[in-house]
Amino acid sequence: MTFTRRRLIQATGAAIAISGIPRTTRARAYPAQPVHLIVGLAAGGGVDIMARLTGQWLSEQLGQPFVIENRPGGGTNVATELVARAAPDGYTLLQIATPNAINPTLYNNLPFNFIRDIAPVASLGWSPLVMVTAPSFPVATVPEFIAYGKAHPGQINYASSGIGTPLHLAGELFKIATGISMVHVPYKGAAPALADLLGGQVQVMFSDMSALPLIKTGRLRALAVTSAATSPQLPDVPTIAEFVPGYEASAWQGIGAPKNTPGEIVTTLNSSINAGLANSQVQARIADLGYTTVAHSPAEFAKFIVDETEKWGKVIRTANIKPE
Repeated sequence: MTFTRRRLIQATGAAIAISGIPRTTRARAYPAQPVHLIVGLAAGGGVDIMARLTGQWLSEQLGQPFVIENRPGGGTNVATELVARAAPDGYTLLQIATPNAINPTLYNNLPFNFIRDIAPVASLGWSPLVMVTAPSFPVATVPEFIAYGKAHPGQINYASSGIGTPLHLAGELFKIATGISMVHVPYKGAAPALADLLGGQVQVMFSDMSALPLIKTGRLRALAVTSAATSPQLPDVPTIAEFVPGYEASAWQGIGAPKNTPGEIVTTLNSSINAGLANSQVQARIADLGYTTVAHSPAEFAKFIVDETEKWGKVIRTANIKPE
């Protein structure tokens, strides 16, 4: 999800203003120094902003700075390797996102095993993607789209933010689930993909919530959201699952740590994060990013990651997707 510098400043400024989150009862031994939260994507995007919100409320509760470090590269693999090799002392953490469940199958010979080498600490939230078309495209519903696709095999081009991204795999999952043939057109980011969708060069996109302003102004038509439940941001838009049973594809985020990080540190971080997620001001800031808060225990988050890794692994293998 792409955000302007002004949006970043507003979001982080709002986070600084968050108050009233109860400080977690904890041993004074941790944290005794600044904690580094590593983000595998560039500054200014949705994952980066979520990390800054998270770091702010953890700083407020735990009394030490949580320093955000952006280490983009390799579809988040650079950051993941850095944290996987870090000392398991709680002072180097990873901002986890959907690509971390995609990359183990997408890339061969990674120098780490994400499920083995990163300990899940806490989930933060999920956000649906939204299936959008230009108003000139002659369908208004998912059933009409499926019927059109079956009548015009290979004649629908769908855009994504790049090969192997969540936006790409959401489209491949739709193809598998419906049996229709579409041509994938990858772009270097969601913004140029949306621009070509508006211009008619492609017909459909499974977009992140950066498309929301275009939907609200009528420049794009939202056919459905990709999540199992409807989106608070688009309450009148149905889910794809209402027409394609079992379909679900969401963006999600959380926090991880190197394997063998002491359990008491993981528990401290999980309790502190979940306290923030229960705060109405934090929930509002996360909602501004298009996300709904989700509080999990480390074990629940670990199971979720395993399930997501297996799910996207099947899609990648079925569609024979190779990285750029």
